[in-house]
Amino acid sequence: MLEALEVLKKRRSVRKYIDKPIPKEILEDIIDCARLAPSGNNAQPWHFIVITDKEKLKFIAEKATYGDFIKNAAACVIVYCEKDNKHHLEDGSAATQNILLAATAYGIGSCWVAGYNRSYEKEINEYLNVPDNLRMISIISLGYPAEDPQPKYKKDLSEVLHWEKF
Repeated sequence: MLEALEVLKKRRSVRKYIDKPIPKEILEDIIDCARLAPSGNNAQPWHFIVITDKEKLKFIAEKATYGDFIKNAAACVIVYCEKDNKHHLEDGSAATQNILLAATAYGIGSCWVAGYNRSYEKEINEYLNVPDNLRMISIISLGYPAEDPQPKYKKDLSEVLHWEKF
């Protein structure tokens, strides 16, 4: 497995995957990393649906805007948080980032597809029997990469780092 800082610097959005399943133990460990994310007041308001069924992946891909590649992924994870938690977006985003980083550590490609406040949330929720008290935060595709995307552009540290004041 990769070292923590190497994982942070290596993570990229991967949208092309080889046809190879991800072992259940790895998927469980990735979700275990997600559930260990920080959350406001340690509320841990999250729930995770892991999808590996090809028909379900195809359905999600058809519904999710800009998510057509999900149909070729080995899996996707949908992160949900309890609506009544005032930090549900932040907490779910922290868990999502842990999924992306854990996947990278395992050599698995991932891509965060928006889910929060999207038009397809209700239809996907109905399809997956998601309780009404949960909000979709993100959809994450997972698969062994068929590409090695390089960042097109990342701002230089000097453009974004400010000391003591802006």
